[in-house]
Amino acid sequence: VWLEESGGGLAQPGESLRLSCEASTSILSLDVMGWYRRTPGKEREMVATLSNHDMKNYADSLRGRFTISRDNVQNTVYLEMNNLKPEDTAVYYCYAKRYSGSTLEEHWGQGTQVTVSS
Repeated sequence: VWLEESGGGLAQPGESLRLSCEASTSILSLDVMGWYRRTPGKEREMVATLSNHDMKNYADSLRGRFTISRDNVQNTVYLEMNNLKPEDTAVYYCYAKRYSGSTLEEHWGQGTQVTVSS
């Protein structure tokens, strides 16, 4: 499975950005998709996940500002980020997980940089 992120860039505090992650396969075949982020010197952290049963999970600190959604026809998952803060600056990675029998597949995109600065 190949994942390609887009939509990152520079934003000022308080602005919004929407990230997109297009999968090379039907996202309905993926059990979970989501977004993680990493800032220099820190562990990669979960931002939001979305299961193929439409269960959403958010990092507590981001709940209410970030929204994950998907378009099954476009095989794309989105991350809407509102009221951005400088501490949201990070590389954002798209993630997908699929169970196949007893095998777990995990896939990552290359990442897209989000910089929040005035």
